[in-house]
This record gives sequence, structure tokens and C-alpha cells, in this order.
Amino acid sequence: MEVTRRDLFKIGAVGGLGAVALAGPWGGTLQGKSASKLRDRNFPARYASAFYRPPVLTPYERTVDAEGAPLHKYEVSQTTGLARLVRGGLLTPVLTYNGTVPGPTISVDRGVRVNLRVRNKLPLVHPQWGHTLDTSTHLHGSASLPQFDGYANDLTYPAYKKYYQFPNHQPARTIWYHDHASHHTAHNVYSGLAAQYHIHDEAERELLPQGDFDVPLTIGDAMFEESGRLAFDDNSTSGLWGDVILVNGVAWPVMKVQPRIYRFRVLNASISRSYRFRLSTGDPVTVVATDGGLVPTARQVTSWRHAPAERYEVLIDFRRHRGRRVELRNSSNENNVDYDYTDRIMAFDVLNVEPTKTRYDAQGVLGPDPTWDTLPTTLVSSETMDLQESWSVKKRHFRLKKNDLGVWTIGDQRWDDVIASGFTQVLANPGLNDTEVWTLENSSGGWFHPVHIHLVDFKILSRNGRPAFDYEQGPKDTVYLGEGETVRLLIKFGPHEGRYMVHCHNLPHEDHDMMAQFQVGNPGYPDPNDPIEAAQCVPDDDA
Repeated sequence: MEVTRRDLFKIGAVGGLGAVALAGPWGGTLQGKSASKLRDRNFPARYASAFYRPPVLTPYERTVDAEGAPLHKYEVSQTTGLARLVRGGLLTPVLTYNGTVPGPTISVDRGVRVNLRVRNKLPLVHPQWGHTLDTSTHLHGSASLPQFDGYANDLTYPAYKKYYQFPNHQPARTIWYHDHASHHTAHNVYSGLAAQYHIHDEAERELLPQGDFDVPLTIGDAMFEESGRLAFDDNSTSGLWGDVILVNGVAWPVMKVQPRIYRFRVLNASISRSYRFRLSTGDPVTVVATDGGLVPTARQVTSWRHAPAERYEVLIDFRRHRGRRVELRNSSNENNVDYDYTDRIMAFDVLNVEPTKTRYDAQGVLGPDPTWDTLPTTLVSSETMDLQESWSVKKRHFRLKKNDLGVWTIGDQRWDDVIASGFTQVLANPGLNDTEVWTLENSSGGWFHPVHIHLVDFKILSRNGRPAFDYEQGPKDTVYLGEGETVRLLIKFGPHEGRYMVHCHNLPHEDHDMMAQFQVGNPGYPDPNDPIEAAQCVPDDDA
């Protein structure tokens, strides 16, 4: 698995793609043998490649800000590359962060501010699909100011760069950065512009495995043309479902593990496919964190439904499987398109060795590692999970559906309407630090919608009048809105005023045109944190 510009870069790949001539909804899971046009000798083999862990990005400068707080400065460059995703020497054109797909992981401690310089070194147009390669980088799950949130029309042009600022004041969590360019998010994320970002804190470090035993899994699907290029067909904007499952850019990899407990940060980076993950042994996993960080109480589940953009942190106990193979599998959900091998994700080969039982603490002192054989029960609550519905000052109800023109909408609004309004039209205007109940109703027939609300974490109050699933009992920023489902969310709006997006994270839906915006508070005019004007990109003389 390599990305090569003359074999200079070794990388993986991420995506979510299927080119199936289906319009949906079809009211169930469709089965097919294959979607790719690859010859058999080029189709990736199952469990034949080693697991790959994306590199951790090193800051180019560590300093302090004007207030004396720690500040780390990073740089990522968006470039083109060629990835070795299939067999037989075929190369796949991709878009990369720093020559890797997924991009490098950024790992910081809570309270360490980050300045991220994003350099757009891409060509003017996508080399395969021809759209302009203006980009907008969204740190999904961060409470960023509007001008640093990856607003869809806050674009960084080829040969330009933008400086993003991330406060990292939130509790420990798995978040991710990805492209968010208006009407081209699906193509750009599918092409490779996605990566994980981890915030650590003392509680999380004490309770959960770290280092080699803290493992990012960025999972996506793809399909390929005969030449090895990615194929793209969004099925009349319904979605994309590929027949090759990629984990950190490797098709169906095998990871060697010790007989101990591991922590996996599972990100669904597919642009349309949802998963229902489970272990081949039937053992439960222990859910310890959701999108917004630790759950108050760990939950053991034998499977979980996982929408695009959601993150779940799970512990897997390999202690009683020495010398055996354990597979992570996919039972799928309604309204996916499945193929011969999309029920398989990756394999874990459990070594017959004595496991590591020690670790280094924050001061670099080696000591016992209590997480190697301990599954926690009580973790840490959060401001979000402590919210009470009685604190709500307003209730709102939004339907997600296709309008009479066949365009995806939220609350009868679409992103083209926001653009036409000069970016002033808003779906809601909650006050700063107000708590509200939002009801999201799926009125679109046989489609599901993973709904992402920028800026905030929320608590799921109910799903079709029943409690949230066990694995959802933690702070969330993306909610799986299944076919015919209605969910009620409790949300505190803050810590910033300004305009933020809410949209479906089935990215063909988002691009066509299932995205709106809300405004927190009344920032005034001109808005000092205007998402487009306040921190524009600048020419990159070294591009």
C-alpha cells in the first residue's frame, strides 16, 4: 500500500464509493457480487496485507501564545499522489494530506492550542472529475470559531494557504479533519482528504490504553475502474457503495495483536455506507467513548450501528484468544448495497506471547499498566451528558426529506438557498449558551441520514420515543437518523456566537443540497467572526 510520486510517498487510502446503477430507496439491503471493473488478478485479496497505522504529525514549532498558554504549530499540504490500493501494479490517483491517505494523525493534549497551516498544492481542477479543487478544512468535532470551522464557502484556492486556529479546550475525544468544500465534499473526501485528530486529557490517559494499544481505525469503502482509478456514481445523489473495504488505506488488513485489551478509535469515513460492526467470535466490545468523548458508563454490546462521520471508541479483549484469529465483521444495515466481501472489515491475529503490562506515565516514568487487563465500568461524565431537558428554553422540529424538485432539504431549506441569501438565511437562531431540544424527523422514505451539527455536542434524548441505544449513551455531534426514525436531541449552544452548518453526512446528500446553517447569538454586523471574511486564505508564494 503506497502512494507514489515516483515512489516517494508510502501511504494508505480512505474513501466511500460505489458505482451501482440504483436510484433507491429500496427498503432493504441489496446484494451484489461486485461493483468494481477490476480484473480478478487486480482485485484486492482478503486478509493478505499488513495493518497500517497512519503517521502522527509533528509540530514544526512549539511555543506559547500571547496569554502564555502552550501553542503548537502544524502544517499540512494538500497534494495529488498515486496509491497502491489494488494488486498487479495498478496505481490509483488520490488527493492527500502530506502525501498520506488517510492523512497524518494530529495528537494534542487538552488546552494546547493548535495553529494549522493548510497549503493547497492541488491542481486547479480535479484530474479525474474536473471540478475546481478549492478546499475548506473542517475539524469535525471541534468547537472552533466560525472562520476556522471549515465553512463550505470559505475556500482555499490552489496555490493559496490558510491558517486555522483550534482551541482544544474540550474533553478528550476522537475527532477528524476533512475537506468541506461546497458541492464537492463527497468527491474530495472520497479522493482521500480525511484524517484523525485526537485530544487527550488526564482522565482518559488514566482510564484507557495508550500508545501502541490505542489504535485509530479509519474505515471506508471504494470501487475501482479496470485501470485502477476510483469510480464514481452517486446513483442520482442517493449515495455511493463500494465493494472494497479499506482500513487506514489497506484493503481487509491483518493486525497482529498481543493477548491483552486494546482501544480502537473507529471512524466511519465512508461517504455513504453505514456499518453494523461485530466480532467473529461473538464476544462483546466495550464502548468507552462516542463522538464527543468518554461515556459516563461503559457499555458492552455485541454489535453497533455506525453511520458515516460517527466515531466510537471500543475496547476489545484478546486475552482468551491466544494463537487465534479474530475478525471484525459487518452485518450491514438497511439501504446499503452489499457485495461478496463487504461483510468483512479486518482481522486480528492474536500472538501467543506474554503481553505488555507496563507503560510510561506523563513524566516518562515506567510503571504498571492497569488497562492491559481491566475493562472499566464507570468513566467520566461531561457537561453535555449532565444537561437536563427541563433547562431547555425552546423546542424546534425539522424534517429531512426531498422537496418537490427532488432536492435534499433540512427543514425545507437547502444550501443553494443559503448562498442565494448572501449567507444570511438561517434555520435557527439560538441564544449563546441557550439549551434547546431539536427534533429531527426522517421524512425521506427509505434513506437514512447521518446528521452532523457543527460547533456543539448533544445528548440523544430518544429515538422513536424510546431511549437511545446503549452505545449512543455519550456526547454526540453526529446522529444516525434511520429510515422512519425521529430523534430528539438536547443541545447547549456555545461557546461561540456565529454561523455554523448542519447537514447530512451522506456526502452526496450534503452536496445536493442537504445542508443549512444556524446562528448562535447575535454577533452584529459586520460579524467579527464572519465564516468567509474574517480569516481568508492568502497566496502561498512557495506553492
